[in-house]
Amino acid sequence: MSTSSDDIVALGGNLEPETLREAYRNGVFPWPADDLPLLWFCPRERAILELARLHVGRSLARARRQSRFTFTIDAAFARVIAQCAAEPRPGQDGTWITDEMIEAYVRMHELGFAHSVEAWLDGRLVGGLYGVDTDGAFSAESMFYHEPYASKLALLHLTDHLASRGATWIDIQVMTPHMERLGAHDVTRREFLALLRRTRARGLRLF
Repeated sequence: MSTSSDDIVALGGNLEPETLREAYRNGVFPWPADDLPLLWFCPRERAILELARLHVGRSLARARRQSRFTFTIDAAFARVIAQCAAEPRPGQDGTWITDEMIEAYVRMHELGFAHSVEAWLDGRLVGGLYGVDTDGAFSAESMFYHEPYASKLALLHLTDHLASRGATWIDIQVMTPHMERLGAHDVTRREFLALLRRTRARGLRLF
């Protein structure tokens, strides 16, 4: 990811559910780094995907029409986060999804705060993503795929689901080329925190 020290807002602490809940309520998320105390980020430039600005290109639209995948929500959270941790990341040595992070987010899922979307093909888990629901604001954390378009179509399944519940945007945290092609854009930290406050005040039930 592309960040700077100005994006780090806290060091240390723990990954207990209430700690994570309070962090997300304030637009902050953990990103562990080797040989350092736990790092907490609130980027100066925050990537969001407004659902009204979602752009589905021709190849993705064709893949969606021809898809043989079946999609579920919260059917295999632990497997999804484990696969995200195992996914090779270009330019990265290892993963920030440590065993401690997996344990923490599985606990968040058990408490109803973290959710997954799964893509299945012939009974096999071939793609998916997971994230955190903070009082009606969804933060996407990571995704994986073992079949072409599996994670991208899982994301589209998620956007349809969230839109049906009244959501208008997703927190992407840090921009990626794929998300930028889908129409994601950056907002300032101040703009993001204001958007988060307004969204939490709506009291949406996303899942």
